Amino acid sequence: KWEPAPGNALFVALNEVASPLPVIAEDLGTITPDVTALRESFGFPGMAVLQFAFGESPANPYLPHNLNQQTVVYTGTHDNDTTVGWFANIEPRVRESVQVYLQTDANQINWDLIGAASRSVAKMAIYPMQDVLGLGSEARMNSPGQADNQWGWRFEWDQVQGWHAERLNALTRAHGRGSQ
Repeated sequence: KWEPAPGNALFVALNEVASPLPVIAEDLGTITPDVTALRESFGFPGMAVLQFAFGESPANPYLPHNLNQQTVVYTGTHDNDTTVGWFANIEPRVRESVQVYLQTDANQINWDLIGAASRSVAKMAIYPMQDVLGLGSEARMNSPGQADNQWGWRFEWDQVQGWHAERLNALTRAHGRGSQ
């Protein structure tokens, strides 16, 4: 249920105690102009999820070329399927849109989306561990609206290989993300 909050007064009070306030505003879905104005007035970055970017038009606000610096970009979130699972289950026209946009054969679609997020101008890029590991839908964390069998996925350290860190490090260095 959506309830109005004190908004401005709340963030003014919090900023007095914990400034600068480390907030990422979840501005996905239906967002009213007053919510956008509040987020912008405090300089809070909004969110962009790359899995929401494809198949509509080049003007889609989640496409990497449409992002701005005051954004945190994600390949997907805890509420999305993994990138591998998402790609396997999208409509063929959307799959083609992804492949054309990313110029890929999609054999490593998880790394394609991680690379697109890293190359973007967004302030920060976040990659779920399931995407780093290249896991499918079996590793999905949460399905909104489903009460049972949620939040059970955990990685094991033996799944993480040295090349995962090396590849993330190379992307981070190549796109200047380590210096932020």
